[in-house]
Parts: sequence; structure tokens; C-alpha cells
Amino acid sequence: MIEISNLVKFYGDKRAVNGISFTVNQGEILGFLGPNGAGKSTTMNIITGYLSATSGKVTINGYDILEQPELAKRNIGYLPELPPLFMDMTVIEYLQYVAELKMVPKGERKKQISDIMKMVHIGNVSGRLIHNLSKGYRQRVGIAQTLIGNPEVLILDEPTVGLDPNQVIEMRKLITSLAKTHTIIFSSHILSEVQAICDRIVIINQGKIVADAPTLELSAKVEGTVQYLLVVDAPFKNVQMQLRAIPNVKNVTLLAENNGLSQIQVSADSSLDVRKSIFFALSRISVPMLEFRSLEPSLEEVFTNITSPKK
Repeated sequence: MIEISNLVKFYGDKRAVNGISFTVNQGEILGFLGPNGAGKSTTMNIITGYLSATSGKVTINGYDILEQPELAKRNIGYLPELPPLFMDMTVIEYLQYVAELKMVPKGERKKQISDIMKMVHIGNVSGRLIHNLSKGYRQRVGIAQTLIGNPEVLILDEPTVGLDPNQVIEMRKLITSLAKTHTIIFSSHILSEVQAICDRIVIINQGKIVADAPTLELSAKVEGTVQYLLVVDAPFKNVQMQLRAIPNVKNVTLLAENNGLSQIQVSADSSLDVRKSIFFALSRISVPMLEFRSLEPSLEEVFTNITSPKK
């Protein structure tokens, strides 16, 4: 559905995007992440046709964004970080204007706008000036304009900015439901949202792709250390020496101790599986294990590990 091939963008002598390639499949929600200055916004602007690339190719549903811009853009709904709203229009006037710009057939506009307003819960403010809306409602209006014309590809840059926690949950559900009929690129600095919504994540840094993996597999990008959580029926002082003596265990940390139970985090070198060694070490001193599980790193930890400057 979306194909990016060897994309390069220069600003003067600065190479902002450095030969990146990836695809987004139909019905997929792709998280597109990167630290400030990584080239993420430049890439999204090229995908939408707002900027031209120095070299490389972007196709949307088979249409080249440079060679066939009108056909390609008909397939795109774009919500930039700052929604393109006209503050002196009412919500309904603005959406009618967008429908006209997108050449939605006149006979379909009224129903399409009505359906979209219900979907994003803005029907109750349809007659109000956008200038008088809260930031959260303005964001919803921005999402509504993205959906007009029923584009097959949605590119959403920070779509939950300004929404309260309940609205964020509603928006997550909406984005997930839209994936049934749309292909979505989703970008946010709130990484827990990306982790909750996206099927796959691409991380860009210094103009290059540094990670591209299904969300559930991305933790493998944190190399070198694995974390385990243990709950044992014994005081921490009774087990810490035995656990620290296990080869490849790097650190043993007490997280909580209550009613004789100890919750412990064990960090170990990922080159050797230490789970059996932990089990037998505690068995030798007759300490029952009530819980033992791997701790997957959060997306925040993965992102920091991948994008932080290496010492």
C-alpha cells in the first residue's frame, strides 16, 4: 500500500534523510518514531507530497507521489501535528469546505460528513466556531478532515495531543477500528500509545532506519541484558548471595519485601539462559519460588537504547 524506496533528502549540505526504505501493508498500523532532528517529519512530509525528495521513490497504492501527485494524494488523509484548521469557520462549514476541496461528490457530502462527525464525537459542536473550541475538540476536527474522502492511507502525527485520558482511549479504539479499512502511519511522542496501537514499529535516527520490527519483537533490539522478576518465600538477605553467584547474572535488586515474601529483579547477560540456574540455586537452599517471569523492556527503554549516542 505504501512503498518507500531509497529515500534521500538534503537541506543544503545536510542530509536529513539518508537512503531509507520500508513498506506499509494494507490494514497495518505502523508506528513511525524518531528523536527530534532524526528526519521523521521530513519523511512524513515527503510521503504526503508536501516536500519533494532529493532522490528515491514513494508510491501510495501504486501511484508515485512525485510523478502522479493528484492520484496519489487522493489516497491520503493527513493529520499534521498542528491541524490545518480555519478558526473563523464553524465545524460544519470547515468540513464542507474540505469535502469540496477533496472533490467528494455533492450527493455524498452530507452523509459522509454526518457519519464522520458521529465517529469522532463532534456532532454536538458542529455549529460552533472552531476558534471557540477546546484544544481537544480542535484535534477531533482535525481527525475528521483527515477522514473525509475515505482515503485508503491515513498519516496521523500526534493525533491524541490535547485529549483527556478518556478521549485518548476512545481515539485508540477509533484508530484500531480504522485499520480494518485503512492503512495507517501513526507517529507520537507518547510511546506507550504507540506500543498499545501499532502492529509494527519503524524507528529512524540521524536520517537512517535503526529498527523495523513487529511491536512484540522490538524488545530484541535491546541487546546484552535480560531482566527477570522473582517472588520468593524468603527474606532477601537469604537469597541474594546465591543469586549473585550465578554465572552471567549482572545484578540482583530487591523491589519489595512484605510478610516474608521478596520481590526481586535479576539482570543477566543475554548470551546465556540463566533460568535453570536460578531455579536450582533456590532449590538447593529450599526457597520456594512463587513467581518467575521475564520482564520485557518497555518501548521507552528500546527507543532510548537504540537512539541514544553510544559512548
